[in-house]
Amino acid sequence: MSDQIELASPPFDSVSSVRFSPSNPDHLLVSSWDTTVRFYDVATNEHKSKYDHRAAVLATCFADGTHAYSGGLDTSVRELDLQAEKVSHLGQHSDAISAMNYHRDKKTLITGSWDRTIRFWDSRAANAQQSSHDLPERVYNMDLVENILVVAMASRLFHIYDIRKMDSPAQTRESSLKFMTRALACMADGQGYATGSVEGRIAVEYFDPSPQAQEKKYAFKCHRQVVESTDHVWPVNALAFHPRYNTFASAGSDGNVSIWDYKSKKRLRQYPKFNAAVPSIAFNCDGTKLAVGVSYTWDEGEEGARTAERPAVYVKTVGDEVKPKGWTDT
Repeated sequence: MSDQIELASPPFDSVSSVRFSPSNPDHLLVSSWDTTVRFYDVATNEHKSKYDHRAAVLATCFADGTHAYSGGLDTSVRELDLQAEKVSHLGQHSDAISAMNYHRDKKTLITGSWDRTIRFWDSRAANAQQSSHDLPERVYNMDLVENILVVAMASRLFHIYDIRKMDSPAQTRESSLKFMTRALACMADGQGYATGSVEGRIAVEYFDPSPQAQEKKYAFKCHRQVVESTDHVWPVNALAFHPRYNTFASAGSDGNVSIWDYKSKKRLRQYPKFNAAVPSIAFNCDGTKLAVGVSYTWDEGEEGARTAERPAVYVKTVGDEVKPKGWTDT
């Protein structure tokens, strides 16, 4: 049996986000620039339903096994009922929605936008928008671990919040990387996060502001290749931590997906190269599968679009390559 399947009925335009269900390891959402969110069962390779929007969808996430959210260039925050196949409108940002995360304990959706706000939503309330928090810059990426929200913005800015106390960020940081932030993911153990830039580098960061913890942070080059003595550098588009082993996957515009053990500072595996850039990746809830969205990311402009391969979504069954060396199950 092959360790990788290609999903039937992929989007018609570039993939913006792939996200697995928090409870069903086979349920996957794929948002796309083709103005849709598609819902798949990857075990049966079945395209179960599709949700249309008025413009490109940039972000999607599950709430629970049967509900999800989406947002994008049409600025609307939508709730998707995956069983009834219904869409409801929760509210609006004043510019594109670029990122979203769901806090399961608080039953709260958090959205980030190019309008320089993050907003909190409760779909059960009469007025779904619970609060709005101003930021100094446009939101590019967000991730959430326990009660810690990390917001990556334009101008290489980062805010770290305790979501129970949103009046001001717990920490404000500037990126360790010199170029624009393209990827962000929080560690599964809640100790820190990794971030990737458009210039083929990843930084590993820790939340603890003490000098001892900050001494452990580092950055490294990746998603690069020397071709005829010229160094070719690609953006790091996406990062995802394994839910159990806390290793992480990185995906780049070079079409490569690699697995890293950030503690030993080693690459554990580079998978066979995909035939186009990889804009988004995600592990499923039990860590047995990795979804890989493959599509043109406009790194070569319109010229590249003319020869671009059609978008595809692959689901890879992962093995021991995602375990740190010497891992013992306790």
